[in-house]
Amino acid sequence: MGAGRFIAAGIAAGAVTAFARRKLGEKVADGGLGGASLWTRTNHRGEPISLLEGPAVTAGLVAGAAVSGGRAPGASAFATAAAGAFGLVDDLAEDTSVRTKGLKGHLGALLEGRLTTGGLKVLGISGSALVAAAVGTRRTGSAFGHLVDVGLNGALIGGTANLINLFDLRPGRALKAGTAASLPFMLGGAGAATGAVLGAAAAAAPGDLGEQDMLGDGGANALGALVGSQIAFGTSRAVRWTALAGVVGLMLASEKVSFSKVIAGNEWLNKADMLGRRPVEPAPVVEPTSGPVASPGA
Repeated sequence: MGAGRFIAAGIAAGAVTAFARRKLGEKVADGGLGGASLWTRTNHRGEPISLLEGPAVTAGLVAGAAVSGGRAPGASAFATAAAGAFGLVDDLAEDTSVRTKGLKGHLGALLEGRLTTGGLKVLGISGSALVAAAVGTRRTGSAFGHLVDVGLNGALIGGTANLINLFDLRPGRALKAGTAASLPFMLGGAGAATGAVLGAAAAAAPGDLGEQDMLGDGGANALGALVGSQIAFGTSRAVRWTALAGVVGLMLASEKVSFSKVIAGNEWLNKADMLGRRPVEPAPVVEPTSGPVASPGA
């Protein structure tokens, strides 16, 4: 990995993310793009928060991937853009009256013949991930081995896109998760992608940690797709199989276990999760009511 490519990817991703967020904000403030109501959600505190970070980060990551060089920059940029686009459709067009959540819920709806926006996202990201893998995977052996590699890489890109999205439940968490997942692979064949991840995360972090913006499915899926592409196109087959096993294991665990509870219950994970965030407000103290106290036998 050349230091120049790493720096260029970071600068491009950070600059495009900041520029896109500012321009999108101006456009929405003027009543464009559907107006502020379309892009506003309620966060875990019950406060309004903007989804505009998502498309801005997607644009930054695509720009960073495109200039990163290394292996398959075009395929990485395509996978990132597609994941961001399908995620954004789910963000803006989801039918909130029907509570279909999680990968299991959306796949179940598909089996029943119902196509939710989440189901469309699953199909779209999976399909685009396979296309990116088919374009970006180098053939190093037999035709069958190449097909296996394409399937492995496609699953890794699509799976990581979904996994990072599962962390977008608290301020800055998905950005931290994506950065932490990218850093171990920065010395591989697609290591300059880490520069893109760091650049986009640095530009988006103030708004995200300040609880003004959120990645949403669009931004988190795009971030995960680029990290998945980095692993798919820049590591050995053994590393890719190991990474995919970890991704699948965490996704299956998420159907049964709350990541937020696990993080809150671990001292070091909780410290990392709270880094840069507003303090958690303590629950209100309920004063005991006055009056006679019933005896144990009453």
